[in-house]
Amino acid sequence: MNHEELVEVGDWVKGKTKNGELIHGFVESTDSLRGTVKVYVVNSDNDVAVGKSVVTVKQWIDVLPVSTFDDEEQLSDLIDLALVTKDKEWFTELSAKNATKKQSKRITEEDRARKSGVRNRLGRSAIWEQ
Repeated sequence: MNHEELVEVGDWVKGKTKNGELIHGFVESTDSLRGTVKVYVVNSDNDVAVGKSVVTVKQWIDVLPVSTFDDEEQLSDLIDLALVTKDKEWFTELSAKNATKKQSKRITEEDRARKSGVRNRLGRSAIWEQ
């Protein structure tokens, strides 16, 4: 595990407890003097730990990489989640990102069709301009 990595409140982490339980969750607090972190557990090989906070040694955890959710399916799932949670600001942000991604994909497909010389019976590129 990466001992040099800075752990901050809100980071998603995975690691183990002093009892050797595997945990996955987010950091609620850190204690730099003791070298420990308090993790809210969302998944564990010990079902009793799920939904609870545990304190563990900083060296026993790894900070998980931040996902950008660039996949259209992931964005769609997050938009659904924003709707369910009634988070209008998040919904607007995700919808804008999704629209930009679709526009970029459409432009790429149009460019590819133009370069390949594919034309329909009207002489236009296979992807119609909108």
